[in-house]
Amino acid sequence: MLNIGNHVSSSKGYLAMGKEITSINGNVFAFFTRNPRGGKAKDINESDVKQFLEYKKEHNIGTLVAHAPYTLNPCAAKLELREFARDVMADDLVRMEYTPGNLYNFHPGSHVQQGVEVAVELISELLNNVLKKEQSTTVLLETMSGKGTEVGRSFQELKAIIDRVDLKEQLGVCLDTCHVYSAGYDIVNDLDGVLK
Repeated sequence: MLNIGNHVSSSKGYLAMGKEITSINGNVFAFFTRNPRGGKAKDINESDVKQFLEYKKEHNIGTLVAHAPYTLNPCAAKLELREFARDVMADDLVRMEYTPGNLYNFHPGSHVQQGVEVAVELISELLNNVLKKEQSTTVLLETMSGKGTEVGRSFQELKAIIDRVDLKEQLGVCLDTCHVYSAGYDIVNDLDGVLK
């Protein structure tokens, strides 16, 4: 089955997002949990969520992908930025449980001259803090292109993070093909080799 989707705005509410995607014959969509630059999220409207879940079932809408704000930096040098990342992600994961069984994608962050080893420890520490055994949401580490001090530019860096997380069953990887290609993986001429 071909999944056709788009990125829609969560500020409209869940039901409106569902109707928008089905209006273009789509059956999946991604959305930001809040403004992509961070900040307070809109309150959950439980009536809207209930209507959306019924609509989702009626229209065979598949797995949703929520994207964390771009401003999250779990491995920032400044403690207050790491605390912001932890608080937002923890809040988002609680909010995701209103629509169970979906995905939450985030950028691992930039180590800002601290080094990859420190970043891996900080990212895994955040994940160990916010992941809960009872959650139904799978958290995805997104592959990154490696610009500046971005973490997640190689599969080995992502594996190093996952290896340090206690609830590995709550984790996955979002393979961003643009980022992977930009990071130097030849997915054009050797996709099978890259995936292997």
